[in-house]
Amino acid sequence: MDISTDMSFISLIAEASLVVQLVMLILVMISLASWATIFKKWAVLKRTKQQADKFEEEFWSGGDLNTLFQRAGMRRNEAGPLERIFEAGMSEFLRARDKKGLTDYSLIIDGSRRAMKAAFQRENEILERNLPFLASAGSVSPYIGLFGTVWGIMHAFVGLANVQQATLASVAPGIAEALIATAIGLFAAIPAVVAYNRYANDIDRLSTQFESFVEEFLNILQRQH
Repeated sequence: MDISTDMSFISLIAEASLVVQLVMLILVMISLASWATIFKKWAVLKRTKQQADKFEEEFWSGGDLNTLFQRAGMRRNEAGPLERIFEAGMSEFLRARDKKGLTDYSLIIDGSRRAMKAAFQRENEILERNLPFLASAGSVSPYIGLFGTVWGIMHAFVGLANVQQATLASVAPGIAEALIATAIGLFAAIPAVVAYNRYANDIDRLSTQFESFVEEFLNILQRQH
């Protein structure tokens, strides 16, 4: 390759060694998958936050719990995680309260607590879905890019064995195309790491909101006795 003819980004990629090209392809695929996950997770968390705030507003508006429970059952497919947690606890509370022979009210409350805890765990697992992929993409991509860079530089210096006089012009293209792999690796890693930290923090805040609601709802149920 003649450095004076073409050192464009596309040409460097096109004339890179096969291993470096494969590394770049893997990194591009990781980057595309990361961005798809980022946008999808952003939409899910935004919708979940809106649903939780809306349900809490309905819950604390002073409406009847049975009415809220019936409404949650009617729109089960459209309900948010917090509403499903409420439905699980209320359903268990009504079932245990109407059960013959069960007179210990603390057992009824404890059953509602376990039902909501199980529902909370399920909803939390759904919210955390695909987060490990972002973490893996953010941590692995730089090393994949570094591998491509090391391989490309090694390939460039091996090529110098067939050159009688080594010059910057003869080695620069090989090094440049190798460094592109590192750049693509960072391009794939940085958004994934930033999104992972942001979404993990958002999920923690939602979890805290859910846990607070569970405790407050249990206090209301205890006062029903």
